[in-house]
Amino acid sequence: MMGRHLIWAAALATTLAAHAGRSCEQRPPTAQTIESGMRLAAAAAQALDASGARVVLLARAGQDLSAYGLAYSHMGWAYRTAEGPWRVAHKLNHCGTASGYLYRQGLGDFFLDYPWRYEAVWAVPTPEVQQRLLAVLQDRAGSTRLQHAPYSMVSYAWGQRYQQSNQWALETLALAMEPAAVRTREQAQAWLRLHGYEPTVLRLGPLTRLGARLTAANVAFDDHPPRQRFADRIATVSVDSALDWLQRAQLAAAPQRVAL
Repeated sequence: MMGRHLIWAAALATTLAAHAGRSCEQRPPTAQTIESGMRLAAAAAQALDASGARVVLLARAGQDLSAYGLAYSHMGWAYRTAEGPWRVAHKLNHCGTASGYLYRQGLGDFFLDYPWRYEAVWAVPTPEVQQRLLAVLQDRAGSTRLQHAPYSMVSYAWGQRYQQSNQWALETLALAMEPAAVRTREQAQAWLRLHGYEPTVLRLGPLTRLGARLTAANVAFDDHPPRQRFADRIATVSVDSALDWLQRAQLAAAPQRVAL
């Protein structure tokens, strides 16, 4: 019976262990996936252009997280360049490793994969938030200031041992909003707490956690407080929680979506 539980946990870990909301399957893109990804990128670009925004929070549905009540898996900050095209600053984890790095990609690259759904969601920040974020995103040193390479897909929202992709995005927002006061990840998280951000709490039992930890280098739980971990409560930063909070805190408008 124990063996069956571990096999099930390992299978679930495969879902948890995709890099930054993407599938870990090593398969080249097909003509159909390239076409679909580019169509979604074009539709997103048209919608973002029409919004009049310079910076938006942009997310994709790379994984099926519906079992956890989540619709989207990965987000970054998309900003319009002086030349016109949109670029996305986001953190990616190399599959099978415990490290994550920052990338700047076009919309085509951002959506070029085997996503769970060909759907994009974005939220337009207030003009002040856009202005502050744009200054940071255009400055490579500024945008990487809070980048932390050790990576866990389910890193503790209020911890500093690891940092997942969505966590970097919100911590960078805090840096942009309070550049004089926020110089460390701990200070960024304090700003997020002060402004009412609430992470998603996943219900993951011990066998699931064990299976994920044994089968994926980019999943760790040892940064979560023992009391919460042993109560099967894993608090982490999700796209859905970020979108809800941005609107609730009046930092951004309601999310908008485009899908194929």
